[in-house]
Amino acid sequence: MSLKVIIFSRVSTLAQDYQRQTAELLEYADKMGYSVEKVFEEKISGAKKNEERKELMAMMSYIKKNHIEKVLTWELSRIGRNAIQVLQVIEMLNEAKISLYIKNYNLETLNPNGTVNPLSQFMVQILNSVNEMERQTIVQRLRSGYSAARSKGVRVGRKTGVQVKSDDQFLKENKEVAKLLKQGFSVRKVMKLTDRSSGTVQKVKKLIAN
Repeated sequence: MSLKVIIFSRVSTLAQDYQRQTAELLEYADKMGYSVEKVFEEKISGAKKNEERKELMAMMSYIKKNHIEKVLTWELSRIGRNAIQVLQVIEMLNEAKISLYIKNYNLETLNPNGTVNPLSQFMVQILNSVNEMERQTIVQRLRSGYSAARSKGVRVGRKTGVQVKSDDQFLKENKEVAKLLKQGFSVRKVMKLTDRSSGTVQKVKKLIAN
């Protein structure tokens, strides 16, 4: 019986390049004897959380309902626009025991027996490190920007009259954080996977414990 797989691509303005990559993935699937059940195409747009990416959520729902065993993609950038999104998608697929095949690395995230591929785990650790460096750089730039603004007499902080969010609204906006915490991930791990601050994650943890 053929292995049931799907192809996931993020479509750029270079349609011809996308078609070539999809064609090569279809060729690879044919060579391996896989049965391609569906091709998901996500149009590249502005910054969105994974749970707001309709095509990604549709893919996750589809693979669970249709017993898909593997996801094929051209490169990691097709899975997410940054390291955070890529890590989240890999975590979701690992939990579902679905391997991700990355064509340009010729790499599988899971072994045939469903265990994590050590090489892919190493890759994920590198992504984590890169993500942390990116986050620290952004934090440093923000601090420098705030300092420069204050030195020029610009007021920094919440504007007068801005309402404080209710607990329900706060949890709704951070539902991915709550989900990961309920699954047993540590605060530090959740911070890395969602790019939320320690204060945000700790607040969510406190709210869901009540």
